[in-house]
Amino acid sequence: MKLIAFIGIALSFTVSAQPALINVNEFELEYEVAGNGKHIVLLEAGGSAGMSDWEPVFNQIAEHVTVIRYSRVGNGNSTAIKRHFTSRDYAEYASELLVALDVNQPVILVAHSYGGSVAREFAAAYPKQIKALLMLDPSSEHDVDIVRAIDLEKGNREIAQIKLDDMADGMSNQYLDFWSKRPLPDYPQIKDMPVTVIASVRKVDSPANLFFTDQGRQMWGELWQGWASAFPQGKSVLTEKSGHYVQFDEPELVLNELLVLMQKLDKH
Repeated sequence: MKLIAFIGIALSFTVSAQPALINVNEFELEYEVAGNGKHIVLLEAGGSAGMSDWEPVFNQIAEHVTVIRYSRVGNGNSTAIKRHFTSRDYAEYASELLVALDVNQPVILVAHSYGGSVAREFAAAYPKQIKALLMLDPSSEHDVDIVRAIDLEKGNREIAQIKLDDMADGMSNQYLDFWSKRPLPDYPQIKDMPVTVIASVRKVDSPANLFFTDQGRQMWGELWQGWASAFPQGKSVLTEKSGHYVQFDEPELVLNELLVLMQKLDKH
């Protein structure tokens, strides 16, 4: 049985639904809606992740706003696929999902990891559907720059291995976006709105590759500080307490920064 949640501009009831499926174009997407409030939050998970990646913060967010989480096509219980989707493709489906759910006001988009690439594409392509952006240790097309700047020869070997691992099943779900150097939208392609980036700069004892060395962590933080500072309402938060999964390691930080974004919106 397919359930559709209808979300109006002013909600007079609390939505508390079990995960369901909804038709979006030619696919079925798994989604769940909970909470109540004048703001609507859309959660965009990381690469190869389903909506369960938001378990640590989903109910907490629902105490303050209406929140939607979903699994992109190919992930979770959404339709399985055997073809590559770019972040731009995924952004289109996120937009169509909001239309299918009858969301007729701009959302606050909260994105993790690869979801950050999707979020940047979404923000540029569908400015009327978004009013604030919070990204948790988001992916960047400049990851390769960091690795190569530390050690060009070793970095190129590591990048080549990542590509091989990603293409192990004969197709790519991430490589073409992560490492192709295809530029993603920045300000002013993304409109002036409250934007916050939480980036992990936690040092690790035995880094798996150059990206997680101390130098890599420092450059990662500087990258996102510079990116956020270009936005008139931009903010960067560097944390040494979280690894890549900020919502698991510091759920309270995610909620607090989301509440700060909402306060900024309420002042306007």
